[in-house]
Amino acid sequence: MQEVIQKIQEKYLKLSPEEVATNKQKEFSCPKCKDVGGFFEMKVDEDERKITYGKSFQIWVDCSCEKQKIANKLIKASEITDNFKAMTFANYYTEGQSSLVVEAKDLAMKYFKDFEKPVTVLTEAEEMAVGIAVLGQPGFGKTHLLSALSNNMMLKKLKSVLYFPYVEGFDDLRDDFEKLQAKLIRMKEVDILFIDDLFKPVNKRDRNGEVVLDKDNKPVKIPQASSWEIKQIYSVVNYRYMNKKPIFLSSELDFDQMILLDEALGTRLYQMCKRYFLIIDKDLSLNYRLK
Repeated sequence: MQEVIQKIQEKYLKLSPEEVATNKQKEFSCPKCKDVGGFFEMKVDEDERKITYGKSFQIWVDCSCEKQKIANKLIKASEITDNFKAMTFANYYTEGQSSLVVEAKDLAMKYFKDFEKPVTVLTEAEEMAVGIAVLGQPGFGKTHLLSALSNNMMLKKLKSVLYFPYVEGFDDLRDDFEKLQAKLIRMKEVDILFIDDLFKPVNKRDRNGEVVLDKDNKPVKIPQASSWEIKQIYSVVNYRYMNKKPIFLSSELDFDQMILLDEALGTRLYQMCKRYFLIIDKDLSLNYRLK
């Protein structure tokens, strides 16, 4: 650190009078540190046990703008869309809404507050429970809520997040092996993986391509979960499970339905999210898109 400080001091000492004048006239994006990422500050040693007690010396202090630069880079790399970047806890409105909406927001905010908070005693199973899941009713605002949580993780806790929309993500990767492998590595290693709409259900169709209806004349829904998709997502989830890396999960399916599709995958997702999850039963009145 002392060598770094010395180099920075030497840099400024070598400036010519003309360069100094130019720097004074220059408009900086951060006037506090003049875009160098920090500044020197005088500090008095107050430790009476040291021989330097009472003496003043310079220390290098990182500027707050550095945190913002890091956060901006994390957001750019997250692949979260511009619309989702605008989603916050503040604009996830709960006034006049169902108690489930309030409960969901409280759950996400509690996760954020508790994230990496030191806990004295945890069982091995509890140590695995590092994720959060909001499942069930479409149109409830699951993506909004987890996007808001993701944005807060990047902006305030400087954690890297990767947004992976299940259907579009795999459609984009299906025929490109090299691209698939690169994405899977990122999905495994990123601080937080946000899987949106896992196994998104679609209308079941008969041999003629007609939508199959149930006894109430409503379309029968089936999860999009090919053996190839399950294999890829399992490799990611298992890696994160073994390494206790968080997953943010939204899906119209609940854990029981996921376990029926693939027991190893479904049980891992449940264990990873068992401390923070909410299942919203199907209720059309909770679909905000219809309001």
